[in-house]
Amino acid sequence: MRSPTQRSLILDDVAAIVRSGLGSGVRDGAELTGGGFATVWRVTLDSGDQVVVKVGPPPQARLLGYEKNVLAAEAEYFRLVRERVPGVPVPLVLATSEAGAEPAWLITTLLPGRALTEGDSPQARRQLGAALARVHTVTGPHFGYTGDRPSGDSWPAVFAAMLDQLRADAAHWNVPLPPLDGLVARYHDALAEVTRPALLHWDLWDGNVLVAPDGSLSGVVDGERYLYGDPLLDLVSPALFRRIEEEPGHPFLAGYARTEPWDRPALVRMALYRIHLYTLMLTEGPSRGIPADGERHDYLTTLLTDELKHLDAGAGRWTS
Repeated sequence: MRSPTQRSLILDDVAAIVRSGLGSGVRDGAELTGGGFATVWRVTLDSGDQVVVKVGPPPQARLLGYEKNVLAAEAEYFRLVRERVPGVPVPLVLATSEAGAEPAWLITTLLPGRALTEGDSPQARRQLGAALARVHTVTGPHFGYTGDRPSGDSWPAVFAAMLDQLRADAAHWNVPLPPLDGLVARYHDALAEVTRPALLHWDLWDGNVLVAPDGSLSGVVDGERYLYGDPLLDLVSPALFRRIEEEPGHPFLAGYARTEPWDRPALVRMALYRIHLYTLMLTEGPSRGIPADGERHDYLTTLLTDELKHLDAGAGRWTS
């Protein structure tokens, strides 16, 4: 099912974007599947080179608060990584639409390989961990997002604003959530241990990790949700729906070569970040055409409720 945030395009539509951005004609192209936000096409240019064309939601689509101008943010992320962390395989930005243009679009090089969802590769997971450890050495100008989205000088305040924005979106969409009042305030001191805003991808589920035929990491894509914050935030989605801190043999952790102990503040933050992710996934359902009930909603609600219990009964014992 196509998400309401995804445009229905034909090759002529995409070819017009390519002409505008690159001054090139196209031989052929096809829409790529797997995502649920933007419309993404793989296009072969007249030169024979292949590129990726990503087109943002139509103007009538209702988005979550943090999803403003995310295609421009994706271009920023790729440029930052290529400039500051050479060797990490992200696409080269070839062209972008002008600010405020309709539609918003992004053209990048096509990276080789298949998604990690199409078959596991411990080698790629290790290399992803090593690559992210390097990306996390980049320090941002503030915590949070760019543009008119939650940001500031305090990680606890920014994280609270991020969660509050999601809760406001959930109320707007009539998405039921478990009680979250006072959550960030209770664990403020654990969050306050984060004093450096690291560059984060944040959306490193297996569909955004590309693997070469030899099993090596060939690409990291979909940087549209990047922000600056706690590096631990990037350790949640590589082990989606699990607790990576309970898997010391996970290849991502081996590559990341984390040396800090999993002390109580770190465990608290990991639980909080999973709560944030599950809250987001529940909240975004209706905007993607998924009813706020049914199996997906029930599954995510169970995960969220269990993580709240885990925080209070286990990781949550650390307070000050």
